[in-house]
Amino acid sequence: MSIDWNWGIFLQAAPFGNTTYLGWIWSGLQVTVALSVCAWIIAFVVGSIFGILRTVPNRFLSGLGTCYVEMFRNVPLIVQFFAWYLVVPELLPQNIGMWFKAELDPNIQFFVSSMVCLGLFTAARVCEQVRAGIQSLPRGQKAAALAMGLTLPQTYRYVLLPNAYRIIVPPLTSEMLNLVKNSAIASTIGLVDMAAQANKLLDYSAHAYESFTAITLAYVAINAIIMLIMQVVEKKTRLPGNMGSK
Repeated sequence: MSIDWNWGIFLQAAPFGNTTYLGWIWSGLQVTVALSVCAWIIAFVVGSIFGILRTVPNRFLSGLGTCYVEMFRNVPLIVQFFAWYLVVPELLPQNIGMWFKAELDPNIQFFVSSMVCLGLFTAARVCEQVRAGIQSLPRGQKAAALAMGLTLPQTYRYVLLPNAYRIIVPPLTSEMLNLVKNSAIASTIGLVDMAAQANKLLDYSAHAYESFTAITLAYVAINAIIMLIMQVVEKKTRLPGNMGSK
């Protein structure tokens, strides 16, 4: 069966919004990029904190980090999206919950819920990368730093974390790529990202091949840019003698 391609569909006027179908895809691309960037900031910060907690010599703090990882990694992501959008607002104090549900623009509700959900889910994976990076360092580094008079927080800040982050740049890159791909699930709760725009284009134009080919190429382009940026970061931060250095 031959496919009747019609790439000109993207230049046709959309039925609403005073734009073209290409404008819909472009709008979705902007939402996807914004969501991915914001969620990655949350994932990196929260994941780093819990990754550190998992390596400290305190059973309570280490257990807290373990509970976080197990909770977020063992629940399907789509379930977490609906929980953050439908359940969490009901658990907030009444005035805050009503403000979120009744006064915020629905698009902002979708974005905030998706950002927090995706960020915290990815943070559980970043946590394990940070933990593995710290634990892969020679024990002598920590012992030497403490012997020099550094406190434990100073040891992490000035010795362990700078070296650990250099080691885990490649796996962090993979987590960033996964985050961008996982962002497509946000369309299930109403966020108008690229996946949602492609579905909308399909509904109004009946051009499935063109719409989903376009967003496939867009996701590939986003992740290709991420990979190029992280290759530069890896090269600039590489230390001679560290794992993976050449």
